[in-house]
Amino acid sequence: MENVHFVASWSGGKDSALAYYRALKLGMVPKKIVTMFEEDDEISKSHAIPLDVVKAQVDRLGVPLLTKSASWGSYEGQFIDAMDACRAEGITHGVFGDIDLQDHLEWVQKTCAKSDIIAVHPLWNMSRLSVVEELLEAGFESWIIVVNTTMMPASYVGKRLTKEIVEELEAAGIDACGENGEFHTIVVDGPIFSERVPITISSPIERGQYVFSPVSLEEK
Repeated sequence: MENVHFVASWSGGKDSALAYYRALKLGMVPKKIVTMFEEDDEISKSHAIPLDVVKAQVDRLGVPLLTKSASWGSYEGQFIDAMDACRAEGITHGVFGDIDLQDHLEWVQKTCAKSDIIAVHPLWNMSRLSVVEELLEAGFESWIIVVNTTMMPASYVGKRLTKEIVEELEAAGIDACGENGEFHTIVVDGPIFSERVPITISSPIERGQYVFSPVSLEEK
């Protein structure tokens, strides 16, 4: 993988950050970051991170950002458009944060192939716990910003993901990686960033079965 040019799928959360980190350690060269947003362009899909916060993360990666807006119905088409644009720039590989969900892995591989992009999954087949442990050991700072209250207590939203929180979740029988959709995170610091992303995490908002802690950039 040495000197292979890649586009990274970036949710702004821990799995995409660790996959990016592992790709760098393989000697791969980042050329583009792709983030999918809701149709109104205001927040990212799933993680609900505002555009200016994603831009601040990516600025600190030092790689150009490409965003696409989509409903779930138009998602695949917009994703392929993004991959086509990357391939046109000579990018040959895509890096993704999949861990063990086979259906999603196959979707990514099949969809990337339509753009002649080779999908790479640096976290594939790691144990879920080891993903979180490696993230913490590498020095990443991540915060829980979305919680599915049907799967874990709402009280975890807005908390920093720490060794202690991981142990609490595991003891309660909750996947500490959140891979079943229990929670989503935002990563604000770590070895891939030139400096920390300064954020404010606001009071939680309930939306159906989800609780969100809105994230914004700290005002200077």
